Amino acid sequence: MGASARKHDVFQAIADPTRREVLRLLAEKERPISEISAHFPISRTAISKHLQILSEAELVKGKKAGRERIYHLQPEPLTELKQWLSYYEQFWNNKLQKLKYIVEVENE
Repeated sequence: MGASARKHDVFQAIADPTRREVLRLLAEKERPISEISAHFPISRTAISKHLQILSEAELVKGKKAGRERIYHLQPEPLTELKQWLSYYEQFWNNKLQKLKYIVEVENE
């Protein structure tokens, strides 16, 4: 499924702090929804909706295991985010170099 066919894109998916935390949990290991839900003060239904958005953005994948779904991270779509951010690194690096220069001049 191409980026244009996705219902939710990576940027929308990671915009929510709960979804970012779900990704962090799944980066550690694959987990069933019950285990993911235990980390949040919201309902399992709410977590299920977050997982749906992450799945639509192709950041997580769930597989049936008995009566549960086990979710795991699919980090490949994050490359799109990394590429987008990399353009802006030049501005951060430039600001950091200016700051370094100012600090060094003041210390002389």
